[in-house]
Amino acid sequence: CRSARRLDAARVQADRSAMSKTDDKPRCKWPGDDPLYLDYHDHEWCRPLRDDRALFEMLMLEGAQAGLSWITILRKRENYRRAFDGFDPAKIARYTPKKIEKLMGDEGIVRNRAKIEGVVSGARAYLELMDGPGFSKHVWSFVGGKPIINHLKLKDRAPAETDISIALSKDLKKRGFKFVGPTIVYAFMQAVGMVNDHAVECFCHPAYKRRKR
Repeated sequence: CRSARRLDAARVQADRSAMSKTDDKPRCKWPGDDPLYLDYHDHEWCRPLRDDRALFEMLMLEGAQAGLSWITILRKRENYRRAFDGFDPAKIARYTPKKIEKLMGDEGIVRNRAKIEGVVSGARAYLELMDGPGFSKHVWSFVGGKPIINHLKLKDRAPAETDISIALSKDLKKRGFKFVGPTIVYAFMQAVGMVNDHAVECFCHPAYKRRKR
């Protein structure tokens, strides 16, 4: 049954998180000891993501974290998926003022009207891009279609923005996306693997993997 599948999925997630917390793999410092953060670091962050809808979801979630911490949004991600119809752009684009008011009363998400309305405008902008080159192809074109692999060390701090994130930010704003400043866009680029900012000492970085062969 569906509830059993959800329970099994939760157990798998818990097992993955527990493994991440107790193993001795070298990692970036920012996840700390938080199991959810560790799981996100190990299995999602900086891994190339090219699915159009999944990219849209991540951009909307990155926008939701403006002024907040990413872990706050990560803990609310399933609530966002529920509240925003699985981040289906075609459905979101048709949201009415009544629906927005309902979302403003949803305690599972960040109840910021501008951010909620920003998801709606983002969905409409996304659909326009899908009538052209497609969302994934468009955003990935800003890095030439392949990830930028940086070589930061644990003592280094990743940039808050780059020339590419500035250019992509300007493009997205022009198309009607909201909460897509250069810093948010760079975080999005990291999240979806357009840029790999794992420390070279981290087991997730290609350089570490080559050394271990």
